[in-house]
Amino acid sequence: MAAGPARDNAPTATDDHYARMRQGFAWHVPARFNMAWACCRRWSERPDATERIAVLDYPTPTEGGFYTYSALRAAADRLANALKALGVARGQRVAIVMPQRFETAVAYMAVLQLGAVAMPLSQLFGPEALEYRLQDAAAVAAICDQASMSALLSVRGACPQLQHVIGLGAGAAQADHDWAALLATASAEAFPEPDTLADDPAVLIYTSGTTGPPKGALIPHRALIGNLPGFLCSQNGFGFALDSPEALSALCDPASALGASSSVFWSPADWAWTGGLMDALLPSLYFGRPIVAYGGRFGPETAFELMQAHGVTHSFLFPTALKAMMKAYPRPRKQFKLKLRAMMSAGEAVGDAVFAYCRDELGVLVNEMFGQTEINYVVGNCTKYWPAKPGSMGKGYPGHNVKVIDDDGNECPVGVPGDVAVNRFDVHGDPDPIFFLGYWKNPAATQGKYTGDWCRTGDVAVRDADGYLWYQGRADDVFKAAGYRIGP
Repeated sequence: MAAGPARDNAPTATDDHYARMRQGFAWHVPARFNMAWACCRRWSERPDATERIAVLDYPTPTEGGFYTYSALRAAADRLANALKALGVARGQRVAIVMPQRFETAVAYMAVLQLGAVAMPLSQLFGPEALEYRLQDAAAVAAICDQASMSALLSVRGACPQLQHVIGLGAGAAQADHDWAALLATASAEAFPEPDTLADDPAVLIYTSGTTGPPKGALIPHRALIGNLPGFLCSQNGFGFALDSPEALSALCDPASALGASSSVFWSPADWAWTGGLMDALLPSLYFGRPIVAYGGRFGPETAFELMQAHGVTHSFLFPTALKAMMKAYPRPRKQFKLKLRAMMSAGEAVGDAVFAYCRDELGVLVNEMFGQTEINYVVGNCTKYWPAKPGSMGKGYPGHNVKVIDDDGNECPVGVPGDVAVNRFDVHGDPDPIFFLGYWKNPAATQGKYTGDWCRTGDVAVRDADGYLWYQGRADDVFKAAGYRIGP
């Protein structure tokens, strides 16, 4: 199917541009790096910190308020000081069991700048799933609102390491500590400058457990930098120009002074899993832009109302969500004023009908993407800068050396199925920062992911003559619906 014109699709998109981007991109990963510094503190120190919006927090599509980077920093400092006073130490795990809301962003920033390890847990988890993860990680604290408080407290007796439960809203009465009271009495002094190595652990996030017990993937601070090329490309630059590999490299360099952008991001993806945390919340904050927080149930009308009310320019929407939106509103721009410039999708192939709907009715060429909990945002499309093939996984994003390999680690010929794998080193031989540190307390499983320097995803694909990957299924034949396994 030929892709027609779209608002954010550059007519100069060529395969040559992709080749230049891939060959010219260079990583800039400092020895010391902290996600909270990159996503909050550096913005809070700018002159416009009291005006620059970080989170648009809306319990309903049109009722709520906003919080600036200054407010995010102040709350994160108070919570970090409180956690430290409670005895939470560097490297210890702190569970965050909350929906999209301002306090969730505060919790991540506080835990990360403390040097502790943030442990996202979905509110969809029942007692058994919570108990397994809390026990396995030996979490020392949990931050939770009323939606999951009962389930969490029901398993607390089986989690002896869990010393502190912090509750929000109606859940505060059952918790050890009331969030509001804890922050009100905590020191308001600026928390010391985060001092973590780029290789230090930042997030412990569990796989979906599709092929066995869930495994905790330990994600380092540097992995955020590793996510950025894929995020920028899949969002057609996120308001920045990617006209050269040097421009892309500079945007992914934490030392670069970033210019202005008018981008506003929203995705229904839960911030408790990789798709919401690493593909939405953290990269939006890294670039100093607002992200819409809406913790309610997804619905087509809600999605369009949110995008209209807040001027959403960039989004991550699943194919199933797009299908529901297409069915409910075949001509959405007749009813809603939209400002969409780019959209990423993942989870399964978008399909011709949905691709055409996004192109013709939403005004964007959707960029499909592939990633995993362990090594995220490594393959995808970027319709503004190189041609997309609807239904394909795309190509390896700049900075990531991705191939389809056989059992011996050799690249498969065109059209021959093999395991999608990512090399520890990019095309220049430099370390790729995207890699996880390993599975929590499971070195054997970590070692089993690798053939030499190739990390196998367990997803099978074929490569066509133009270098695009086409998803075939799981190597174990268990999870065939999607290549994008970033559960829970």
